[in-house]
Amino acid sequence: MGNLTRDAELRKKGDATSVLTFGLAINEKKKDSETGEYVDAPVFVDCALFGARAEALAPYLTKGKKVSVDGRLRYHSWMKNDEKRHALSVLVTDIEFADSKGAGKDTVSAQGQSTEPETYDADIPF
Repeated sequence: MGNLTRDAELRKKGDATSVLTFGLAINEKKKDSETGEYVDAPVFVDCALFGARAEALAPYLTKGKKVSVDGRLRYHSWMKNDEKRHALSVLVTDIEFADSKGAGKDTVSAQGQSTEPETYDADIPF
């Protein structure tokens, strides 16, 4: 779980697939070797979400918003100024908005399915 470091950016890939990119700052507790106290050490993670969910979620993913993501790691490398660069990012499959009224209850799958249980108004027949 972390906070968005910037507003999410929605772009179209060459084949018209939408891609939403955003960064997360995640606080990791580390023990300070000098004081012995635990301090927050931020870890920054780049994330990407593809398809129709990217378009639908773009307006809601704004700087400072607290979210939790699930996904798979992607390693990629490229050349820049004759120097090989590499990065690790998360390809998001599920995202949970954590700072709304029902904190921790609004989970949306990247495929567009809500993972919140359905509620029924009808009486249960047993």
